Amino acid sequence: MRFQNPLRRCAGPNFKHQTPNTKHQTPNTKHQTPNTKHQDRARTNTGSTPNSQSSTLHRVRIDVLSLFPAIATAALCESMMKRAQEKGLFTFKSHDLRDWTHDKYRRADDAPYGGGQGMVMKCEPIFEAVESLRTPETRVVFMGPCGRRFDQRIAQEYSGFGAKGGHLIILCGHYEGVDQRVLDHLVDDEISVGDYVLTNGVIAAVVFVDAIVRLIPGVLGDDASATDDSFATGLLEFPHYTRPPEYRGWKIPDILLSGNHANIERWRREQALERTRQRRPDLLPPDVS
Repeated sequence: MRFQNPLRRCAGPNFKHQTPNTKHQTPNTKHQTPNTKHQDRARTNTGSTPNSQSSTLHRVRIDVLSLFPAIATAALCESMMKRAQEKGLFTFKSHDLRDWTHDKYRRADDAPYGGGQGMVMKCEPIFEAVESLRTPETRVVFMGPCGRRFDQRIAQEYSGFGAKGGHLIILCGHYEGVDQRVLDHLVDDEISVGDYVLTNGVIAAVVFVDAIVRLIPGVLGDDASATDDSFATGLLEFPHYTRPPEYRGWKIPDILLSGNHANIERWRREQALERTRQRRPDLLPPDVS
């Protein structure tokens, strides 16, 4: 069976509709820009032709460093993430840390000092990779179990950082983790996606990137969707219904058919509070019982 290389599917510098068709362009117009060669080059270097909305925003740049780059590429070059890149709202590249090794075996890990099981990711390729990609606007994030527990507030923090022109380098741990000197001298922030163990940090990085990027204006079909999500207001989201109005005897709440938007909003707020009270009481503000 023939498999497509997932690394070739990500939105990159050469898009199908990227270079404008000048075949029918009037050759001598009064206000024509005289040199289009540099225009085409600049448009190519950005990765996509931004629409009117994205051209007013800084493009979020994200680089992921790991030992298994195809995992991130496969997940972040589909659906909304793919369309966001095609719109020029963010750029993404998944890198193989082995590209910064110098031995014939391309070893990026070694046995731990002091003994013990497992392998530890080495300093050298990580430092060289980050230093080759870093800019003055870069923040280096390590995905690991000892970091801040990721939540919607942190997602909003990093989405705002990216919207202001920030550059994210996300380092993904594997095996027993990374050499502590990387965390002490290279990493700006450590993020954990929860109190459980994954086979590798790339899976956590995909969660982190998706949660950040979907908050960028223009990524979702309706920007209001992000403000109605669970945790966006500190509460779990209210229940949703769609057609048919009755299925197997289960009817949707009558209020949703009333057309009274004020009452519907009140009902949704009550449902969000009740759901949060039952399932996640730790999220309720102190003045709500």
